[in-house]
Amino acid sequence: MILALVRELASYEREPDAVTATESDLDSALFGAQPAIFALIAEHDGTVAGFALWFLNFSTWVGRHGVYLEDLYVRPEFRGHGYGRELLTELATIADARGYGRVEWSVLDWNEPAHNFYESLGAVPMKEWTTWRLTADVLPKVAGRFGPTQDAGGRA
Repeated sequence: MILALVRELASYEREPDAVTATESDLDSALFGAQPAIFALIAEHDGTVAGFALWFLNFSTWVGRHGVYLEDLYVRPEFRGHGYGRELLTELATIADARGYGRVEWSVLDWNEPAHNFYESLGAVPMKEWTTWRLTADVLPKVAGRFGPTQDAGGRA
């Protein structure tokens, strides 16, 4: 079900062919031996209305974990009924109860309905930051160019 929602979100974000994840990928990340992502599901009368998918990050400035909200999506027929607010409220409750320092996410520049919704909750855009990304097609090149490095523990 989550993969179907991810595909719907990709279509909404004008990238319908960009999803390469499989059910197996998500199943492993959500329910494997060491879950790396977490999900909240909103339902309406037994029908999935939307979801939030998130994972932990860490702020060295705050010295605590935080949450990165990768996806928040409410199906069009369920928008305006409070499901997005409920999903974010639950995520904020989790973050607060666990002592996390913040909840962060990215929003496409053109998605004004989302901007307005998030601002209504008290969220603020981080206008001075630009998101950068190394994608799978360049990772081998970068890894090969720079070779192994050592982490703070002296491990390569």
